Amino acid sequence: MSLTNEDALRLNVLIANVEAIRIDENTLTVYGLQGEREVKVTLNPNCRNEQYLQQVRELLSGQVLGSPGGYPVFLRRWTRMGQINNEDLDKLLMIGEPEAVVAVSRSRQLTDELARRAWWVAPYSENARRMLENPVVVAGRMGPVLAEFLVEHLPFESEHQDMLDTVRLVLQPGLIGSATRKKLWDSGRTRKTYRVGFLATLPDVLPDPVAARPDLEQYRPVLAPLVTDNPYAALLLKLLDSPGQTFLEVGADVLQRPADQDVVTALVNAIGSYFRAARPVGPGLREIEAINASVESLCGVTGGPLCQLLQAVPELAAEVRAMMFLAHIDEAIITPIFAHSDAVGTVMRKKIEPVVTPILQQFAVLRGRLS
Repeated sequence: MSLTNEDALRLNVLIANVEAIRIDENTLTVYGLQGEREVKVTLNPNCRNEQYLQQVRELLSGQVLGSPGGYPVFLRRWTRMGQINNEDLDKLLMIGEPEAVVAVSRSRQLTDELARRAWWVAPYSENARRMLENPVVVAGRMGPVLAEFLVEHLPFESEHQDMLDTVRLVLQPGLIGSATRKKLWDSGRTRKTYRVGFLATLPDVLPDPVAARPDLEQYRPVLAPLVTDNPYAALLLKLLDSPGQTFLEVGADVLQRPADQDVVTALVNAIGSYFRAARPVGPGLREIEAINASVESLCGVTGGPLCQLLQAVPELAAEVRAMMFLAHIDEAIITPIFAHSDAVGTVMRKKIEPVVTPILQQFAVLRGRLS
């Protein structure tokens, strides 16, 4: 059986006059987007609904892409790689295929206007997250629209990686207001995963800042003149001040009860990123012993900015070593553990104790709670 003459005619007219198309399988309706308004074609099947809808998709694909067999197989392979040419993106939004919208949302050539059309076709959280990874969309009209949707639906996310990605993406400048940001932060009291997103995105301007270390003013006159030419001194000064103390307090809190391996990975990467000014060149180290050895070697070098810092504030030698230790931290340190275990929750936390405990100890040193 083929499409009825009436449906074939109406669908061809729809293709010629709209910017995007979606199919509602439940109501057997094909919708088209014209600017800000919708138009629709109600289907009149002459066979089983599934067969008829397949014929509709074949018509759309044949007319728009010249591929009457439906959504091209090679595009399916490329969908999640962002390898779609700009000239194809608008066409992919005309064939009523959700997978084609995924391809558009991940494309590096995505524009704000195409994001608007794609969102109309398939307004799903995953598509919103992928589009907010594009700076053009973030800076455009659709950025706040997508962010608002993600925030609204965040409480219903069940996967911690989705929570992490959502918080990280909506915290980009210009997407949400201060009240919404504070609400997300407060929700992190019970959903610690949210706070990892803050640590990764806004590490120096976290809400509810804590006070600087009491001895900051004692060392500021010594450290401040060094910060222009000495990245180690600049990082240490920040760590003693309110931004650094806040990061350390929040990081320590989250590190004690991470939910799953995705959260742990994001957290250790956020720690490493915060300390990257002191990170030595080279691949990440996978053992605590190797990190300790590297720290001692670096701190033993005569001359250079690190030596200059140690000579300027010998009383803070333990803090400098803690800073250098944490500069080595990234996902490489937990890779050997996760490579042999898919545990989550309490079992996972038990397995990562040999890594977490030394990190917390260095946090405590920098917070002035352990010498």
